[in-house]
Amino acid sequence: MRIPRIHEPHPLTPGRTLPLSEDGANHVGRVLRMQPGQALVLFDGNGGQYPATITAVDKKSVTVQVGDFQNREVESPLHFHLGQVVSRGDKMDFTIQKSVELGVNVITPLFSSRCGVKLSGERLEKKLHQWQKIAIAACEQCGRNRIPEIRPARPLEQWLSEQTAELKLNLHPRAQFSVNTLPPPSGGVRLLVGPEGGLSDQEIALARGQGFVDMLLGPRVLRTETAAMTAITALQCRFGDLA
Repeated sequence: MRIPRIHEPHPLTPGRTLPLSEDGANHVGRVLRMQPGQALVLFDGNGGQYPATITAVDKKSVTVQVGDFQNREVESPLHFHLGQVVSRGDKMDFTIQKSVELGVNVITPLFSSRCGVKLSGERLEKKLHQWQKIAIAACEQCGRNRIPEIRPARPLEQWLSEQTAELKLNLHPRAQFSVNTLPPPSGGVRLLVGPEGGLSDQEIALARGQGFVDMLLGPRVLRTETAAMTAITALQCRFGDLA
């Protein structure tokens, strides 16, 4: 049986006995129905992990004893920042989950002129909290010990104008460059993925003016969530750690 991995939001110390966070206790106690004596792996998001043993379980809490630190990392050598225009329904959830599994380090939700999702205020804050929890759950599943950052959502124009040394890429069906003809990124990759209706001509021109290079994935037009996963996978295969 695979040993469950649980994120603990507070710094962990070998030899300490502690109660799991509310989310961790719910998953271990109510979902997995684990019992004292069973093993877990804990990580606090700062790198590495800790084996742990359950010492007590009741209706609302789970207590564990933390073992020795294990310096295990599965991070890609390619630093990856995804700028994703917010998509409808559960497509954004899917994109965040799978991009974390594929090694993305930073995700910025964006609003463009053709974005079909209207979020602001408390609703937006709840969404950001939900997306961060999805990222944490994806790390628990895929073995990552560092939690990707879900940045505050912002207008596309603001994100495009940020100063960075990353290789800036924008998916475009008539682009000059493919993944195989891109120069090696010395400062990581910043990838822009538009909404279901695509970016406007003005937004594409603005991205080019800010140093974004149009990148071609292939002859077929992909949905926004498919495009993001395909581009991340292709770039990780060429510059990262996917075989």
